[in-house]
Amino acid sequence: MTRTVALLFMLLLLPFRPLPVLAQVETDLELVLLADATGSIDDAEIRFQRSGYAEAITSPQVINAIRNNAVGSIALTYVEWGDFTSQDVVVGWTRIDSLPSAQAFADQLMKAPRRARGRNAIGTALLFGKALIESNGFNGLRRVIDLSADSANNWNGTDIETARSEVVKAGIIINGLAILCRHCSGRPVSYDLEAAFARDIIGGPGSFVITAENADNFAAAVRRKLVLEIGGYQGNRSFASAKRSNEPPRLNE
Repeated sequence: MTRTVALLFMLLLLPFRPLPVLAQVETDLELVLLADATGSIDDAEIRFQRSGYAEAITSPQVINAIRNNAVGSIALTYVEWGDFTSQDVVVGWTRIDSLPSAQAFADQLMKAPRRARGRNAIGTALLFGKALIESNGFNGLRRVIDLSADSANNWNGTDIETARSEVVKAGIIINGLAILCRHCSGRPVSYDLEAAFARDIIGGPGSFVITAENADNFAAAVRRKLVLEIGGYQGNRSFASAKRSNEPPRLNE
């Protein structure tokens, strides 16, 4: 028996020790922000949208909501989605537990270039968010995908019904931000966008839709949405209007 064979034989006789499993970071919430970057959103609107999220994430209301939870932190990632071939992680998973960590996330968000484009593939975007949650290094008490869009259409990729079912079965909640119009007043489409979100997109216990009605209240709508998600809103499927920025969310059955 050669020395190499003998060594291998001795190793086989040693008791098996499984490789250590890397511990996941505990957090109150794993949150995927799926932001609309389809053909109806030009580069100026991409920056406007990101600015609204950056302002909301660093707001005192959101920081206080994070601190008042059990663990005192959330895990956050920002994704821009377009067609079924185009989902771009703009800012990867980040643990946010303070204003400095939130500000660092916001700064990175504003610096990143645009990459996602194409016609709506909401179903594929939802499954992309699910994959991000299931492959990260966090263990959240709650898991949420938050999809923003100015349309509820799905032109390619996985259909919304199939994707929503898979996401909800995995124990992930889907909330929505219905963007009615950034630079005008009135409805951008010929159907009720909030009702379409409630019927076709959101899902899971306590899922809800918030409406961003115009440019003036976009950041306020995002802020209210984040506060509800971080706080673990447990009501029925609801609408939350952000019409008046100095009022708390108004939730209606």
